[in-house]
Amino acid sequence: MRVRKLESPKDSYSICVPGFDPSLSMMTGITPINPMIPGMGLVPPPPTDVPVVKEIIHCKSCTLFPPNPNLPPPSTRERPPGCKTVFVGGLPENATEEIIQEVFEQCGDITAIRKSKKNFCHIRFAEEFMVDKAIYLSGYRMRLGSSTDKKDSGRLHVDFAQARDDFYEWECKQRMLAREERHRRKMEEDRLRPPSPPAIMHYSEHEATLLAEKLKDDSKFSEAITVLLTWIERGEVNRRSANQFYSMVQSANSHVRRLMNEKATHEQEMEQAKESFKNALTGILTQFEQIVAVFNASTRQKAWDHFSKAQRKNIDIWRKHSEELRNAHSEQLMGIRREEEMEMSDDDSGDNPSKKLRVDESALTAQAYALKEENDSLRWQLDAYRNEVELLKQEKGQLFRTEESLTKDQQLKFLQQTMQGMQQQLLSIQEELNNKKSELEQAKEEQTHTQARLKVLQEQLKSAKELAEINGHDESQANEINVLTVALVNQEREKNSEKRSQGLKSEKEALLIGIISTFLHVHPFGANIEYLWSYMQQLDSRISANEIEMLLMRLPRMFKQEFTGVGATLEKRWKFCAFEGIKTT
Repeated sequence: MRVRKLESPKDSYSICVPGFDPSLSMMTGITPINPMIPGMGLVPPPPTDVPVVKEIIHCKSCTLFPPNPNLPPPSTRERPPGCKTVFVGGLPENATEEIIQEVFEQCGDITAIRKSKKNFCHIRFAEEFMVDKAIYLSGYRMRLGSSTDKKDSGRLHVDFAQARDDFYEWECKQRMLAREERHRRKMEEDRLRPPSPPAIMHYSEHEATLLAEKLKDDSKFSEAITVLLTWIERGEVNRRSANQFYSMVQSANSHVRRLMNEKATHEQEMEQAKESFKNALTGILTQFEQIVAVFNASTRQKAWDHFSKAQRKNIDIWRKHSEELRNAHSEQLMGIRREEEMEMSDDDSGDNPSKKLRVDESALTAQAYALKEENDSLRWQLDAYRNEVELLKQEKGQLFRTEESLTKDQQLKFLQQTMQGMQQQLLSIQEELNNKKSELEQAKEEQTHTQARLKVLQEQLKSAKELAEINGHDESQANEINVLTVALVNQEREKNSEKRSQGLKSEKEALLIGIISTFLHVHPFGANIEYLWSYMQQLDSRISANEIEMLLMRLPRMFKQEFTGVGATLEKRWKFCAFEGIKTT
C-alpha cells in the first residue's frame, strides 16, 4: 500500500502516521477532501498520453478479449473514500457466480459477491488497491467457452461502487489514525516544552536546619538560596522562626567575601590574558614590520631592476596587503593601550579613601599603593613608547620625502637632457633639409643646362649630316662627328658627376665615410641601415639613420644598395664597391 504524503502550511512538521488524513471532519473538525485529487489516491492514475496495450486473458470457463486500443478509455464515477466494492455490468446472461469469482479472483481476495437477476453484480474485495486491478478489466469482452451465442458473451463495465460498509470501515480507520496523530503531537509538544522548576518543599524546623547546612556549602548555595527566598516571600518569617531566618541570612551574607575573591581571581586571569594577548600582538606587529621592510627593500631600484614584470607585480600586491594588515594590527594595539590608559585614569579618579571598602585595611592600602606605583611606571613607559613611535614615523616620512624628491629631480634632469638632445636633432635635421633643398635646386639647374646643350648638339649633328650628304663626304667624317658628340656628352656627364661629388662639406663627413667604409669592408655580404646606425651610435649618439643613408646615396661609386631575401625576408643592404669602380676604370 502506498503511503500518502500531505503537507500543511500551518504545520511545521509532516504527518508521520501512515494513511492518516487530517483534512477530514470526523474527529478533527476539518472539512473532508476529495480522494480523487491527483496524488491523494492509493494508486497513481495511469498516464493518459500513452495508450495501454491489453492482452487476451484465458480462464478455465471463459476467455476475456481486450478492447480496441484506439477507443477512449471507459468512464468511471468519482471514487468514494475507502472504496473496496466495484460494480460489474455487461455480464453474459449465462454467467454464474462461480465464473465471476474465477475471473475477478485474479485481482485479489474477494469477501462478498452480490449478483443480481439481471446481468450485473457487486464485488467486495479485502483491500482498496484490489479495486484498481478490477477497474483494469473494464471494456474487456467476455465469452463463455467457445460458444458464439449472445447469451454467452458480453462487454464488461467495471466501476466504483458506494457501499456503507466500506465508508464505515474507512471512518473507523481515520478515527484511529487521528487519535494516533494527536498522541504523537502531544508527545512532541511535551518533548519541546522546557522543564518546570523543581518543587520547593514547605517550611518546617527540620527543613530549615537542613537548609542552613546547605547554605554553608559552596556547591549547594545556589539551590539553597532559592528555597530561602521562596520561604521569605511566602511569609514564613514570624516571631518563632525569626532567629532561625536571621542565621540563614547571615550565612548567605558570608558568601559575599567568597564571591568578591572569586571575582578578583577572575579579573586577574583576565588581566593576564589581556597582557599575553598584547604581548603576542606586539610580536606579530614586529614581524609584520620586518616583512614590510623586506618588501620596501626589494622595491628599491638596486634590486627592483633584476625582477621580471610578473615578479614585480606579485611583490607589489604582497607589499600592499602586508601594509594593510600591519596598519590594522597597529590600530588594534593602540586601541588596547588607550583603553588601558582610560582604565588607569578611572582608577586614579576613583581613589577616594571614603569610598573604599575597609575589609582588611593594612593589606588593601599596601596593595593599592603598589598598584598605583606600577600604573605610574607603566604610564611613563607608554609615553616613552609613544614618543619613540612618533619619532620613527617622522623619520620615515622624511626619508620617503627625500627619496621622492631625489627621484623627481633625477626624472626632471633626465627629461631636460632628452629635450636638449631632441632640440639638437631637430636643428641638425633642419640644416640637412636646407642643404638638400639647395642641392636639389642646383641639380635642377644643371639638368636644364645639360638638356639645352644636348638640344644644341642634336641640331648641330643634324646640320652636319645634311652638309655631309650634300657635299658627299665619306663615312669617316660622319664617324668623327659622332665621336665628337659622344666626347662632349661624356664631358658633360663627368662635369655633373664632379659637381655632385664635390668635395666633402666637413671633416666630420670624411671621418664618417672612412668608418663606414671599414665597417662595410669587414662585412662583405653587406649590412642594413639599422645595423650600421646602431654601430655608429656607439661612436656618436647624435647621428641619425637618415643622415647616414643620405651620405651613402651621395657616393654611388663607393657604396651600392642591394636587395636580399624573398617575400617577408626581403631586406635592403649596403655594400662597399669602391674597389670594383677602380678596377673598371
